[in-house]
Amino acid sequence: MGKSLQFLKNFSFNFKGSTIFTRLIFGYLIIFILVIALTIYAIFQLNQFENVTREIHYIDHQMLEIEKKLSDSMLAQMGFERKYSIVKDKALHDQYLLASEDFKKNLDQALFFSSTASQKNILQAIKKEYEGYNSVVTKEIELIKSNKPYNQRLFKEEKDKAIDQILEDLKNLAAISRQITSEKIKKLSEIGREARELTIFIAIAALAGALLISFFITRTITKPISRLIDKTREIAKGIFKEDLQISSPPEIKELSQAINSMCAQLKALDQMKSDFFSMISHELRTPLTSIKVGSELLLQESGRQISESQKEILGILSRESQRLIDLVNSILDLAKMEAGVMVFQFKPTNIGPLIQQVVEEFKPLALGTGINLRLEDLTNLPLVKLDAEKIKQVVRNFIGNAIKFTPKGGQVTISAFEKGGSLQVCVKDTGPGIPKESLPKIFEKFQQASLQKTSLMKGTGLGLAIAKQIILAHGGKIWAESEAGQGSSFFFALPA
Repeated sequence: MGKSLQFLKNFSFNFKGSTIFTRLIFGYLIIFILVIALTIYAIFQLNQFENVTREIHYIDHQMLEIEKKLSDSMLAQMGFERKYSIVKDKALHDQYLLASEDFKKNLDQALFFSSTASQKNILQAIKKEYEGYNSVVTKEIELIKSNKPYNQRLFKEEKDKAIDQILEDLKNLAAISRQITSEKIKKLSEIGREARELTIFIAIAALAGALLISFFITRTITKPISRLIDKTREIAKGIFKEDLQISSPPEIKELSQAINSMCAQLKALDQMKSDFFSMISHELRTPLTSIKVGSELLLQESGRQISESQKEILGILSRESQRLIDLVNSILDLAKMEAGVMVFQFKPTNIGPLIQQVVEEFKPLALGTGINLRLEDLTNLPLVKLDAEKIKQVVRNFIGNAIKFTPKGGQVTISAFEKGGSLQVCVKDTGPGIPKESLPKIFEKFQQASLQKTSLMKGTGLGLAIAKQIILAHGGKIWAESEAGQGSSFFFALPA
């Protein structure tokens, strides 16, 4: 074992500058050769097994079946010819002839399937004895048909002698067939024993080779990869240190240098992102708020006369300012959630009252648009650790979208229930539905379902993306089920 380790050490040193591809080729070549050798040997043994098994099934087994048919046919002929000699019924003679034809056909098959000289000799003897028996029966039938007197006892003795000899030969044939089958089964056992011993030896050799090669691969490849994995985990946590030093293999060395470069760029981007958030907060949101407040003050001014067109322009200005403020707030919230800096206040809460509050908020809008807002029973729901305001934001998004895309006279149903160890909330509408191709992307940023034949107002595509981030932060799951023209159902599940 010590020599093997020293060999691997030297081998690893010699391969220090080689690529991963080269190492894998040389490393797995031994296993490949062993597997090929084992496969070829297995195919050879399987062919032997198959050949012997085919002989047993298609020849020996067939011979035993034919022997039984010959015996049955012989006894049937004996019965029919004896009954005919007594009652002289033509139907019995016809039955005898049919049994005779079966016997001859089966005898020909037996001669075809016979594989040894002893089998062929016995079958030839049976054929000769049967011809003698058939000749005696034919002669007796002719005498019966002509109503001529004959010595029935003499005929019976000749027939019985022929039948006994035929049945005896058939028993001998069966015994030989069984003996041949037994010898072949014994041969199968010997082949199996030899194959098992050699297979065990090759398998042990392959296993030993695989262990040694795995040890080599672990030393030269997997250790650097493990360091890369640790570094990526650091990056995922927001630690952008440029301290990854790997000298081999060349591909991983190049990758480590690229990761160090990426860390430097991520540091710069992180600072840029922080600066951008600060700029958005102070340089964009504040002026928009001033514009909105100013337009509202002008609308409320009573000392001056403002024309209807001016009022309309100021109203549009106020509404659009609010829309831009909401958009900026949504972008900031989503960016904070994706960056993992959003603060959540998790407390054990009954979600029922939260859903009822949101439904009450939307009742005037639903009434104004002619939509039936239906809230199912929310009693007996378990307490769930959640941030109440954030979950209400998700429910608002679900219900707002449902009302927005449900035509007048439609219905929006809100329900909550416990299922599979989680608390699930569902908002179902009777709107136009979502095409299958759009379902996978509706929870992505700035993505909306493509709804044909509808002129309903569309949003920014951020609401569902924010809802997804909120639910994921709660350790939950969010999804939608829909078919075009069949309405939509939006779900989220929280761990109960």
